[in-house]
Amino acid sequence: MPRKPRVYYDGALYHVMVRGNNGEKVFESEKEKQEYTNIIKGYKDRYHFKIYAYCIMDNHAHLLIEVGKIPLSKIMQGIQQVFTQRYNKRHSRTGHIFQQRYKSILTVSGGMYLN
Repeated sequence: MPRKPRVYYDGALYHVMVRGNNGEKVFESEKEKQEYTNIIKGYKDRYHFKIYAYCIMDNHAHLLIEVGKIPLSKIMQGIQQVFTQRYNKRHSRTGHIFQQRYKSILTVSGGMYLN
């Protein structure tokens, strides 16, 4: 069964969560956490979205993102793909490091909707 498309509109605010495969550590050092932050900043400049908050822990991360003309799916695809490629090269490994695709909650006035 295909996945339902995510709700998207210019100005949408999302709480985004990414988690290491099997709950394993992905951000094993402060250097890797900083690298993930730098990748986010690069895509922020490229796609002109706003980031209001983030929290990067050893095995997962939370982001609060307001999108513009570029949908969240394109933003997150880029961030996750670049980090995964660099991580795999640095650790001499292949394959996924993140569990499934990211989760997001669309935040709207008056409540939140799981997206």
